[in-house]
Amino acid sequence: MRKRVVLTAAGLGLTAAVVAGGVAVAGNEAGEEGSNDFSQAQADDATAAALEATGGGTANSVERDSENGATWEVEVTEPDGDTVDVRLDEHYQVVVIEGDHEDSGGS
Repeated sequence: MRKRVVLTAAGLGLTAAVVAGGVAVAGNEAGEEGSNDFSQAQADDATAAALEATGGGTANSVERDSENGATWEVEVTEPDGDTVDVRLDEHYQVVVIEGDHEDSGGS
């Protein structure tokens, strides 16, 4: 049986950024379910797996994700300065590593 820990922002479902250990834990948009439905230990495990997959760097954020069949998305700035999204399954195994194009003007 899995224990579920839900992080909330004053119980209002507002967008929140919880910073622990320097990594932002993404919050929910109003009406969005599940993106912050995890414990700090799970966020730490996802972060460790993502940093191992990228050979180090800095984890910027971690959140629940469902793209490409993933469970987790960790945004990592790699040692060379590139930013990637590391998508992991429920066992923290890499599903895909993609360049983070949010800052690139849509290219």
